[in-house]
Amino acid sequence: MSKLDESAAQPMPWVDGNSRVFGVIAHPVTHVRAPMVFNPRFAAAGLGHIMVPIDAPPESLESIIRGLQNMPNFGGLAVTIPHKLAMAELCDDLGTVARLTGAVNAVRFDPDGRLYGDNFDGAGFVAGCRGNGFEVTGKTVLMLGAGGAARAIAAALCEAGVGQLTIANRNLANAQQLVDLLVTDGGFTNVTAQPFAETDGVGVDMIINSTSLGLHADDAMPLALDHVSKDTVIADIIMVPAETKWLQDAARRGLAVHYGRHMLDYQIDLIGRFIGAF
Repeated sequence: MSKLDESAAQPMPWVDGNSRVFGVIAHPVTHVRAPMVFNPRFAAAGLGHIMVPIDAPPESLESIIRGLQNMPNFGGLAVTIPHKLAMAELCDDLGTVARLTGAVNAVRFDPDGRLYGDNFDGAGFVAGCRGNGFEVTGKTVLMLGAGGAARAIAAALCEAGVGQLTIANRNLANAQQLVDLLVTDGGFTNVTAQPFAETDGVGVDMIINSTSLGLHADDAMPLALDHVSKDTVIADIIMVPAETKWLQDAARRGLAVHYGRHMLDYQIDLIGRFIGAF
């Protein structure tokens, strides 16, 4: 079935002058999947809402957000790469996970003009793992990257009781900052930072790519899988393309893979309720 046929087969919300508008903000915006998930849900529930993709170059983020604040029929945003950290700075109030991580992936635009942000990436990732047969409690996990999504996922993994979490990043200081945050503010102890150059993926139960590598066809692999155990689960948070080159390589090697779409699918209700869409 073509993409056009798939789109035509999906129920779409009825849009008119009474419709409430929601968005997903990113740059680039071609990889976002949220409208494909939210809009059929709106239609099935008979809600007069629509979610649209909003392409916001980083240098224009604040001016775009201020413009959206002046739209009376705009309800809120799902937030993705690369805006999760910067968007938290623009919020007037943050939920617990957002305060801990300094990153948001959902923002509610209230009628009083205030912006309320929180982060459900971590909860969605852990729930997605469990929903697809990958238990994280007691496991040894290697996470690549230390950005906005990584912060939320790391906090959720620690809360879920991972046996050991190692955060590898090209900028070791950023990884160590996240570790210090988890130890000091979260009370988690089984977490360490590691230089990316010293990372080979040996001896872990799961490897998570929380970077943006994989969004583009010419991106480098997040990590070579030459030394990875046959029992290691390879997880990505990239949603489009669904099968990144890294996941394809893992599958060819006979490794279990976990797709990025599960992180969104398992947090739709949380995000929807938070931004007032459901």
